[in-house]
Formats: sequence, structure tokens, C-alpha cells
Amino acid sequence: MRWQEYRELAAGLESIEDFWRFAYSRFARAQIDCSQGYQTPKAEAAALLARRLNLEPEELPDWTRARLSPAERETVLAAFFQREILRRPTAYILQEAWFAGLRFYVDERVLIPRSLLEPFIEAGFAPWLQADRVARILEIGTGSGCMAVALAQRFPQAAVDAVDVSADALAVAALNVAAHGLEERIRLLQSDLFAALAGQRYDLIVSNPPYVDAAAMAALPPEYCHEPRLALAAGADGLDCLLPLLREAPAYLQPGGILALETGDAEEALLTQHPEFPLIWLEHPAGGYGACVLLAES
Repeated sequence: MRWQEYRELAAGLESIEDFWRFAYSRFARAQIDCSQGYQTPKAEAAALLARRLNLEPEELPDWTRARLSPAERETVLAAFFQREILRRPTAYILQEAWFAGLRFYVDERVLIPRSLLEPFIEAGFAPWLQADRVARILEIGTGSGCMAVALAQRFPQAAVDAVDVSADALAVAALNVAAHGLEERIRLLQSDLFAALAGQRYDLIVSNPPYVDAAAMAALPPEYCHEPRLALAAGADGLDCLLPLLREAPAYLQPGGILALETGDAEEALLTQHPEFPLIWLEHPAGGYGACVLLAES
């Protein structure tokens, strides 16, 4: 469908309620994928509508009868068109995403913030770590910098190194580090895993690396085609990054330190093919696993 045709479909819409209902019903009928941040078509519609009107989604119910101006109609419909017809993720349309209760800038240079490690970051990786004893943290594959920022806030006494192989990703991370006023505590480095970190030691190493196997990459919804392939694809079995991390991390951990690693759907391949790693699997509050901890020797 072309843009002009899409505009004609919405010719009779006037109020915020009209536009919200229009987007919700069309998104649901189109079966958009909602796994990159917002969890339902209704929530996606609310986020796009609200933010394009300089509101927060929770404010929409107070303004349902308000009529949109011609300029507001255009900007709202353009967002709906991108989401439904072009299948562009909401986070990229709005150039914002949330992680650990914090707002971040995002664009197509970085993965949209989301991680099974989020609740464990918020909990300070207790009981394996004591927050006041964490002096140095490393995040591998920082992307937008969302986890590095969340870690810096959760561990206020720690210095954080955040690395990524992508210079484009580091440019986005720099924007977010600055937006949260953490330039003096977060150091951004271009590095392929540990390549630029010789001689460094950390109390905590965290990573949400690429772990999507070849079969799953081929079956991803269209929304995922907008994300950088470098941040998703991990070879035939999904272990191309996980295995080097598990093998190399102990040399960069302080005694008693931990590696916290998201494995996602590569969990089964890791367990089946490499039972030699003494991993502690983390049960997510919503159920399931997909993340683990590796403890360094004390």
C-alpha cells in the first residue's frame, strides 16, 4: 500500500480516540510483531500516537476527545504507516526506548534495548555480588549503551568500560552516556570482545551478545530486518560469540567476580554441546531461563 492510499483510509478520523482505534485495529489485523519492546498492538498504537503528540502513553485517556490539527494528522499517520506497512519498529520511529526504567535514544545503528538480564541488573546480581564491593564493570557489545548506563546507576561506586566492535553503535552509546551525565564513569571503547582490553580485570562482566542461529535468523519477523544483523546473527548454532566469551572471560575477572551472560534460544545448544562450563542458570521473573552466571574462582 502506498502512502497516499493510507492517508485516504484515515480521511474521516478526527479525535485522538479515532486515531487510536484506527491504529490498534489495523496493527492487530496486520499481525505486527511486538517483541522488540512494546508487547501488544494496542500498546504500540498508544506509544506512537502519544509521542507524536508530545504526550506520554498513560496520558492518552485524558485526551481521547481532542481533535488533531492537520499537521498532527500527518505526523501521526506517517508513524502508523511506517509501523504497519513498512514494519519499522516503534522504537526506531520514535528514536527512543526504555530499559531498566530509563529512556534511551536509539536508531537503526543499534539493537533495540531489551535483555533477559534486565531484572538481574536491577537486583545488582545478588547474591553473587555485593554492590559496595564492585569497583570495575565491563559490558561487552554495548550497542546503545543502555546496559552500561543501567549498571553505572545500579553500582554508583563502579567505573564501567563499555565496548563494541561497531563504531556506529559506539556513537549512539556516546549520546546516551552523555544524556545521563555519566561521561566520567563510563568509558567507551571499540573492541572485538576482549581484543582491546589486555591486562584489564573486572568484578563484573556483562554481555547480551548475538546468539540467533542461522535457522532462526531466516525465520525472523520483518521488524527484525531493521536491526543490525551484526547484533543478532551468531552462526549455525548461535554460539559464535557465546563460546569465546565463556572461554576468555575468566582471564579478565577479579577473584570472586562474575560473568553474566544472556544466551537466549542458544541455551539448548550451549547445554548440549558444552556441558563443561559450570554455569548457574538464572530464572527470569516472567518464567524461563536464557541467561546465566559464571563465577570466577575466589
